Amino acid sequence: MFDVLMYEMRLWSEGKVVAGLDEAGRGAWAGPVVAAAVILPPDPDLLAEALAGVDDSKRLSSAARDRLYDRIRAVAATAVGVVSPEVIDEIGILNATYRAMQAALAALPQQPDALLIDYIPRPLGDWPQQRLVRGEQASLSIAAASIIAKVHRDRLMAALDAQYPGYGFARHKGYGTRQHRRALDALGPCAIHRQSWAPIRQLRLPLPPT
Repeated sequence: MFDVLMYEMRLWSEGKVVAGLDEAGRGAWAGPVVAAAVILPPDPDLLAEALAGVDDSKRLSSAARDRLYDRIRAVAATAVGVVSPEVIDEIGILNATYRAMQAALAALPQQPDALLIDYIPRPLGDWPQQRLVRGEQASLSIAAASIIAKVHRDRLMAALDAQYPGYGFARHKGYGTRQHRRALDALGPCAIHRQSWAPIRQLRLPLPPT
């Protein structure tokens, strides 16, 4: 556990409040991009017990993510930022990701002194920060943020599946699977598809009524 707290412990030793950030949904064809910010308590022994099993969300099962989501929220300050597909189309996915991260930080009950972020190409605002390649595997704060963002977005997509039936959003969460492609071929894009994205734009079909 302590090896994934190396960055946090260095900052904690300086008396700093540290937030980890990650996003979910950046590569999807439909739905929002979601970012999460997580401030862990500066107590490695507590975290070793309470958050055992926390890892990069992509390496965990859905059931494990749901279980760890509740554990993280029980011991940490967490917040999410959500940016809609309409805004993604307007400003681009990278800018939308930054906006979602800024919204997550603004929603935290306490503002951090420093950030640990899963790698993004340019700095996020003016905070002191480290942008870590494969950050979910190097920092517990980022791994926790990856789980919060992923679970929150998955639940949003499951709710949208009921609103836009036939696309399978509850199953593939808006990503470019074979099932999703077949649904697009049959139904055309719906209101939550990212209209500027090539797989959607190339269909050249009108939006169905909402």
